[in-house]
Amino acid sequence: MAAAPSDGQNSKGNMWVLDQKLDQPMEEEAGRLRDMHREKRLTSAAILRLAFQSLGVVFGDLGTSPLYVFCNAFPRGVDDPEDVVGALSLIIYSLTLVVLLKYVLVVLRANDNGRGGTFALYSLLCRHAKIKTIPDQHRTDEELTTYSCQTYEDNSLAAKVRWWLEAHAYKKNTILVLVIIGTCMVIGDGILTPAISVLSAASGIKVNHPERSNDAIIIVAVIILIGLFSMQHYGTDRVGWLFAPIVLLWFVMIGVIGAMNIWKYDHSVLRAFSPVCVYWYLRRGHNIWTSLGGIILSITGTEALFADVCLFPVLAVQLAFTLVVFPCLLLAYAGQAAYITKNKHHVADAFYLSIPDVIYWPVFIVAAAAAVIGSQATISATFSIIKQAQALRCFPRVKIIHTSKKNLNQIYIPDINWVLLILCIAVTAGFGNKSQIGNAYGTAVVIDMLVTTLLMIPIMLLVWRSHWTLVTAFASLSLLVELTYLSAVLLKVDQGGWVPLVVAAAFLLTMYVWHYGTKKRYEFEMHSKVSVAWILGLGPSLGLVRVPGIGLIYTELASGVPRIFSHFITNLPAIHSVVVFVCVKYLPVYSVPSEERFLVKRIGPKDYHIFRCVVRYGYKDLHRKDDFEKMLFESLTLFVHMEAVEEYYSDSTNVVTTMNGSTSSSAVDLTHSSSVDSSVPVQSYQSDCQVRSFGRNADLTEHEELEFLNKCRDAGVVHFLGNTIIRAQRDSHFLKKIAVNYIYSFLRRICREKSVIFKVPHESLLNVGQVLYV
Repeated sequence: MAAAPSDGQNSKGNMWVLDQKLDQPMEEEAGRLRDMHREKRLTSAAILRLAFQSLGVVFGDLGTSPLYVFCNAFPRGVDDPEDVVGALSLIIYSLTLVVLLKYVLVVLRANDNGRGGTFALYSLLCRHAKIKTIPDQHRTDEELTTYSCQTYEDNSLAAKVRWWLEAHAYKKNTILVLVIIGTCMVIGDGILTPAISVLSAASGIKVNHPERSNDAIIIVAVIILIGLFSMQHYGTDRVGWLFAPIVLLWFVMIGVIGAMNIWKYDHSVLRAFSPVCVYWYLRRGHNIWTSLGGIILSITGTEALFADVCLFPVLAVQLAFTLVVFPCLLLAYAGQAAYITKNKHHVADAFYLSIPDVIYWPVFIVAAAAAVIGSQATISATFSIIKQAQALRCFPRVKIIHTSKKNLNQIYIPDINWVLLILCIAVTAGFGNKSQIGNAYGTAVVIDMLVTTLLMIPIMLLVWRSHWTLVTAFASLSLLVELTYLSAVLLKVDQGGWVPLVVAAAFLLTMYVWHYGTKKRYEFEMHSKVSVAWILGLGPSLGLVRVPGIGLIYTELASGVPRIFSHFITNLPAIHSVVVFVCVKYLPVYSVPSEERFLVKRIGPKDYHIFRCVVRYGYKDLHRKDDFEKMLFESLTLFVHMEAVEEYYSDSTNVVTTMNGSTSSSAVDLTHSSSVDSSVPVQSYQSDCQVRSFGRNADLTEHEELEFLNKCRDAGVVHFLGNTIIRAQRDSHFLKKIAVNYIYSFLRRICREKSVIFKVPHESLLNVGQVLYV
């Protein structure tokens, strides 16, 4: 039992100390499984098999680039064959420096336990520095098996970089905006890749049949696009086994055709492997500089490569690129360059015109199939990165369907799918030619690569602890190439390059406003939460009628009592016999093992029957309603059992027991205080309540409490959800009023409700409304 209360116990300072003792942090309820999620060692045969399979999933977009690179680099034709050699040299070194050295050898290693993309990089940074704009992280989160982070020496470079990032809020917001921009560019890729790939593949019909009009080609491309997006809800699980053989056949074909063209037309183009050709090419002037906007299309698909790496080990992807993709692409581009040097006026359709007549139609069919597969890879990457953004509360809640029971990475988002289809058809039919679509595509690609480079700098310093000289070399080389390309694509903004900028601006506004509203809601919950001491001061009945059943009260907070609960009990005269405050958190990790997902602790003595449960998910995890309720109740019963075992073997009665058996003292020291909690009404909390709050009710045994929980579960479970309406204050700036009162309000109305996400039946749902002025 606690000591008798002292004379100064009724002061506000002592009440704050009491509340801190009552509402102690959550502790880990699961055992450590440190070795469970380490990557398994694979045999050489397994690595080669996975490398073969990765061809169809990862490299489809990159492999179809030869369909449209040269025609976009020289839209007005070729005047000097030396220009073709210079362009080929740039293509060779872009593939080498950007794709091979930067992405395949460096960036792929920055995956988050196999997950790639800009939000995976952001998750890594959030675990190694406190840069999340919503400060809901707790030290128990860092003890997760999948939550890998490091400690730094005070004077180390990594510690200084971490301190610099954490010092000001504007730096955290800058990183978040940078990540959102990269995400928006990936979404732009999901629009432009199918458009240019399918249109380029369909243009082969006109090459063999010149009498066909361009409108007929556009109609064929639109029909293929409609079929492609309409099949997305089936997923790739059933037909995915066809991807790798088709893409491998495609790479072999373009490699063999390229080698034949080099031998047949002009083998002198091989001098393009000398970097001197790049120097002489760039010295030719403004017209050559603008051709860089087409040459950059040779490295499109690298961001999709990084986003889709989740399905395969990094070593398998590296082997597939170096052994198959890289040499075949070099041969394909060199062969086209050799053909163009002898046929300067055929640059617009150089790929199809350079194909021998005997194999023209087989190559055309494989090209169309490869274009569809490459588009599929980009669409899947778009779905994946939007799911990550939603989990990290940077995108409105949308419906996510898992198309494969075996592989949770294969998802389908209906709303995004149809938006992509509409925009893709608009781009294809609106432009109608590969040149303007290519200009738009190049803008999205180079900005996305630039964002990745900027995010890799703190990754290398904080996560890898690389020497500053290596970081400087990586950043300098990457920025030199990407800023050069950026200066070229910006010259073509008025020629189609504005499309990804407009799309990115729309998605950027959507994502940032949604995150802003979510952040304000969390801050409101934090500042308006009610003291646990006040709740317990109401007595075991909370001053209400306790009706049979379990009440699950959802909150954003992992400590304290949410305002919706105090609002509810103030206006209604009854509450359920068992109350569980449920905090659903999405952590910056790819997954939370089910054994570590639920954290449970008791609030107050046993006869209050009040618990807190923190449920943690990663951005890959799937929320299932049946499993959720079942696992939550199992966690409660396990907690009661472990608590009884702990009390039986403990000599002291003043302990708080958690699911993993750890203990912490709950004795209250009311003689020291350093702060005041103004939310605690002192007069309403009596000394006898304080004694009861810390004394164990020995009359309630483990068996009796478990039986009581089972009866309450049989009586029914009711879910309490807060329905918070956010409005801007009257004196707010007009931009803030537009963002909050109109944009956020509109997004909130069209997005999925939490009750739908949690799959809560209407008969078990109770919404508690409140208005928040920001």
